[in-house]
Amino acid sequence: MLEKIMNTLIEEGIIDNNAIATLNKSGTTDGIVYVLSEGEEDKYVLKIDHPDQIALTDNFLGAYKPIKLFPEVVYTDPAETYIVYAYIKGTTHFNRGSKINWMTILVKELFNKYENVADTDNWGRLGSPIQSWREWNYRSLVGTRNDWGSLLTTQDYLWVESICENISKNEDQKVRYLLHGDMGVHNFVYNDCSLVGVIDPSPMIGPKLYDFTYAFCSSPDDLNLETLTAAFALLDHEPIERSRLIEEVIFQLYCRIGICIRLHPHDLEDYLIAWDYWKSL
Repeated sequence: MLEKIMNTLIEEGIIDNNAIATLNKSGTTDGIVYVLSEGEEDKYVLKIDHPDQIALTDNFLGAYKPIKLFPEVVYTDPAETYIVYAYIKGTTHFNRGSKINWMTILVKELFNKYENVADTDNWGRLGSPIQSWREWNYRSLVGTRNDWGSLLTTQDYLWVESICENISKNEDQKVRYLLHGDMGVHNFVYNDCSLVGVIDPSPMIGPKLYDFTYAFCSSPDDLNLETLTAAFALLDHEPIERSRLIEEVIFQLYCRIGICIRLHPHDLEDYLIAWDYWKSL
């Protein structure tokens, strides 16, 4: 299949005859990913996936084409079995610099450019929509409990459950946005300790605050109120109470620690320190 794809890209004038495809083994994304290089230069990313996922990615990146942090789509297979987009130089996850710096870039260059979605009654993943944001939060609450296991006391779970109920009542969460949906450091490309790109969307409909708090909680460093309030002050969002913002972060942190236990256990110690910090506020 790869040879056929490469021949198509040559015929389309996207790559030259000497282009090399290297399998990317470091990513956390679903599907198969290759880096396409010409000479010493990495030029494109080729992603092979299920047609429905390729279509969602293509539509999302097309909708947000003016946002320079997202990669430029170069070619989409008419049968939607693969997509090719421009390579963003850098590394994901590491050498990030300070959180306030990359959160500032995200807010100004991405979150504040998110588009309101008015022509749907759905929420959640575009491929498996649900009827309310409350349902999304409740599924996250219940699903994450199993990840925590014995680390989560019954008292803490009941506390998080009450927070889930509180944040699901708010009027501003009735405004829908087209979100990236997996807005974490594993999908952020950094170069020279600066954020230069955001890859691998998992498109969904939700409140803007979801992607904001997801990004904030996606690494255990600088998980403090000072960094949060400084970043939130830059976000185009109607004013909310400090207590509400803290509850949004606590719930997102609860979900993030579940992911950490499952996929990134090396970060768990730092996350549990952050958990105690936010519980004390």
